[in-house]
Amino acid sequence: MPDASPAPRRPVLSVCIYCGSSDAVDQRYKDEAFALGKILGSNGLRLVYGGGGVGLMGESARGAHEAGGKVLGIMPQFLMSRERLYDDVETVVVQSMHERKMMMFEESDAFVVLPGGVGTLEEVIELLSWRRLDLHKKPIIFLNSGGFWEPFFKLVEATIDTNFTPKSFLNTYKSVDTVEEILGAINDLSTHDEDIDTRKVL
Repeated sequence: MPDASPAPRRPVLSVCIYCGSSDAVDQRYKDEAFALGKILGSNGLRLVYGGGGVGLMGESARGAHEAGGKVLGIMPQFLMSRERLYDDVETVVVQSMHERKMMMFEESDAFVVLPGGVGTLEEVIELLSWRRLDLHKKPIIFLNSGGFWEPFFKLVEATIDTNFTPKSFLNTYKSVDTVEEILGAINDLSTHDEDIDTRKVL
C-alpha cells in the first residue's frame, strides 16, 4: 500500500496499462491495445505493464516498442511460463503479485484500464480503493470499448446510491470510448480540480 501521505501530483511521464492477457479475445481489443502502446511511444511516454507477451499486454508493449517508446514490464516469477516474457523490452522479474502491483504503481504517473478479466478487476479495484483513501491522486482512465466497463460503472453507482461511497468518488476517474481520447483525458485529470463530475469525457 502507498504511503499515507501521498506526494503532490508529478508530471505524467510513465503510463501503466492494466489489461487482459488472454489471446482468445476479439481482435478489436488487441488492436486497441496496440494502438494505445503506439500512441504512448510516439508521444514520449513510457509504458509500464505486466510484462507478458500475450493478449492485450503483449500488443500494448509491441505497439510502444515499434513506435520507439520506452517500455517497462514487471512479471512475477511464477507467471513467466503462462504469460511469456516479451523479450524485446526491459522486464523486471519479481517474486510475487504483490511486488508486481506495487512496482507498477510506483513506476507510473497515470493508469489506463483496458478490457480484461478478474486479474484486471483486482488491479483496478485496489487502485480505486487507494484513491478513495486519498493515498494517491494519479489519473485513472477506463477505455470503455463497446461499453465493456458499463456493468462495473453501474456497480460503483449502486454503492453510491446506497451511501457506501460518496458521489464525489465519480470525479476520480474518467471513461472514454476511443483510444484517441486517452491522452486528453489523462491531461484533464492531471490539471483540473476535482469539484466537477468528470467520469465521462464529453
